[in-house]
Amino acid sequence: MLDALVGGTTDPEVLAELARGRLRSKLPALKEALEGHFSWHHALVVGMILAHVDYLDGLIAELSAEVERVIAPFSDKVELLDTIPGIDRRTAEVLIAEIGADMDQFPTHRHLASWAGMCPGNGESAGKRRSGKTRKGSKWLQGALTEAARAAARSKGTYLAAQYARLKGRRGSKKAAVAVGHSILVICYHILKRNQPYHELGEDYLHQRRSEEAYTKRLVRQLEKLGHRVLLEATPQPV
Repeated sequence: MLDALVGGTTDPEVLAELARGRLRSKLPALKEALEGHFSWHHALVVGMILAHVDYLDGLIAELSAEVERVIAPFSDKVELLDTIPGIDRRTAEVLIAEIGADMDQFPTHRHLASWAGMCPGNGESAGKRRSGKTRKGSKWLQGALTEAARAAARSKGTYLAAQYARLKGRRGSKKAAVAVGHSILVICYHILKRNQPYHELGEDYLHQRRSEEAYTKRLVRQLEKLGHRVLLEATPQPV
């Protein structure tokens, strides 16, 4: 429609018919909105803006092609990270660019989270809780993880969405997003370490885990009353 306006078309009926998608359900209101005075001066300014947008689109296309070339050796890792709720291909590319694909450089997922600045502080002195702000890390990595966390929060029937909803009520949306971003980073570590896709735990995982822990503790107490010494060892769980 803007291109048509710049080209000299001012008939609201003709312009409105150029609408696509959901906008076509609002044709009467669109025709009314297109009624007005659109002079050569307006066409000149809009034409310049559209030309600038086309120029930026060209640059984005060139950069995207370069990213595709550089990330090609790690395409399998990108595909694995893309299986995590909230992470699309672009976010997966950012994660690979920031943390790399070889997780052997981090002894544990805790080391990675600390290096990335996605571990909230836990300062406490004389019984008083201090700031729980995260340490400084890569702003690109933190931004990507926070964006992924908010996207995961909108997913349906997932563990990450349930985690976000549970934390948002107690800590607020910002801290919940950081916590879920931390979880996503930990998941990334294990996926890249094991070279396996994401395994969905389900939205009721936390509830089931609490029930299982309570049941386990009850069984341990019963065995201890019978004179047994119980040592628990967890079996490895899929990512």
